[in-house]
Amino acid sequence: MIIFFDDRPFRIVRTNELTAAETSDFDHIVDLRLEKLQKSMFTGHVLFLNATSTTAIQAINLLEKELPKEMLSVTLATREKADVEEKVKSLYKVIKAAGGVVVKGDKWLFMFRRKKWDLPKGKLDKGENSKKAAVREIEEETGVKALVRDKICTTWHTYTMNNNRILKRTKWYLFDCLDDSAMQPQAEEQIEKLEWYTPSEAKSILINSFSSIRYVVDSLKKIQNFKEQ
Repeated sequence: MIIFFDDRPFRIVRTNELTAAETSDFDHIVDLRLEKLQKSMFTGHVLFLNATSTTAIQAINLLEKELPKEMLSVTLATREKADVEEKVKSLYKVIKAAGGVVVKGDKWLFMFRRKKWDLPKGKLDKGENSKKAAVREIEEETGVKALVRDKICTTWHTYTMNNNRILKRTKWYLFDCLDDSAMQPQAEEQIEKLEWYTPSEAKSILINSFSSIRYVVDSLKKIQNFKEQ
């Protein structure tokens, strides 16, 4: 599970899923069996070992109170991943959304919205499943008709609305472009323009995007590289 707090990733992983290579990338490693969780620990890329539901909630409450400027990412390693995730979700009202990456030949569809490059996505309507919602949102926001191929990943991000703590879950899918003859940005959603870019070309525009969108793109690249091996 990966949650974005103000565009900074907060991951919950199983302890046995961490590789030696990944572990070496952290600036700080803290064993929560040996040290009490403190705000000063949230600097750079930090890994917390032996996390529990209680320490996960403590960490989130600290981040929501005031996000440390020095923090780049947080990873909680736990042997109780399912329990920790359920406890975290219980803190929020969960809103479900879906979106995707549409492929046409060797190019991917991106949109420029609110001064950032983004991918088409939106909330599920009542009774709608994620795949249908993603197809609908893509057509509404871009005018492009697309066909679902594969699941890419799931992202979560937090915000406050009407004094409620919201956790937005977005399921991301890979799509084939069926018809882009009616392609047009949806003005009501403040989408200014739509562009097709190769993955290589997308590197430069994604500098002006969100960490969650870069995570989706990186996840798709990993899937494609795996299939090519």
